[in-house]
Amino acid sequence: MDTIYVFRERIQELYARYSRIIEKAGQFILAFAAFALINHQVGFLGALASPVAALGLAIICTFLPLFFTVIVATALILAHLAAVSLGILLVTAVVFLVMYIFYLRLTPKMSLLVLLTALAFFLKIPYAIPVACGLLLSPVSMVAVVCGGIAFYMLEYVRENASALEGSADLLTQVISYLQQVFQNKEMWIVIVAFLICCFVVYTLRRQAADHAWKIAIVAGAVVNIVVIAAGDIAFGVHTSYGSLVGGSIAAIVLGLILEIFFFAVDYSRSENLQYEDDEYYYYVKAVPKISIATPEKTVKKINERQETEIIDAEEVRRKARKRKDVKDVDKVLLTQSLKDDLGMK
Repeated sequence: MDTIYVFRERIQELYARYSRIIEKAGQFILAFAAFALINHQVGFLGALASPVAALGLAIICTFLPLFFTVIVATALILAHLAAVSLGILLVTAVVFLVMYIFYLRLTPKMSLLVLLTALAFFLKIPYAIPVACGLLLSPVSMVAVVCGGIAFYMLEYVRENASALEGSADLLTQVISYLQQVFQNKEMWIVIVAFLICCFVVYTLRRQAADHAWKIAIVAGAVVNIVVIAAGDIAFGVHTSYGSLVGGSIAAIVLGLILEIFFFAVDYSRSENLQYEDDEYYYYVKAVPKISIATPEKTVKKINERQETEIIDAEEVRRKARKRKDVKDVDKVLLTQSLKDDLGMK
């Protein structure tokens, strides 16, 4: 786990250093993915359905606030629908207008959620969205999630029934059929209800003072998604892919655990229960320390001078040693002879 937390600290340091660049790069990727998804789902207008058009729009939106990306995505959808049917265009425009009224009134700064919800549906992992909202945001954020979900199901219906919609000449018939098919879609409403319940459950549990509250909330949210959607399928006769449901719920658990590491890393083994009072109240406080690990510093030693190794000839060493020995013997003989002469010894 220490390695994971060190990796987290490095990512946070990198983001703090290059936050502006990272945010703009993420905005570009999100915008391009959203426009490419729209072109894939309802790319009926050839001039706007090319990847070059999506790339150009994404580059423009990168230098604008995130809310403009939602506006451009809406305009792109309406432009494609205009090539299909005037009735579909009018109904979709009215539905988007109503959603924007609620969206701008309650969650004007959550443009990111609208785009992420549609992308999550396309990637078959929409169940991660309510879990993430319950962990990081408030239940009000579900307004943006519901808007993104309805927009995706509308595009899905148009993609699957484009030929029938184009063949219908009666404008009123188109409008009535479109409204019935979209807003009587039982699968859409089951998913929306499951998302709302999941978000409330996760939000409530993660705010509790119990140990591992976030992990409990993450698992409970995934289970709620599975139970509510499965129960709705049985009650209303909707056939949902249970493989996608279980796989998406597992992805939601994994994403929730990653979010916990980055936003709520605490050490429950060192938690303390404190009690104190003032003139009016008694206070019972549970203090849980955050996990904080300093990233290790790397020390680089630079060697400037080249160190050379002297190669010694063994035979030369022996010859020098013999010479030194002979000199020592001569010195010893001379010293002995001198003493004999001085002392008169023979």
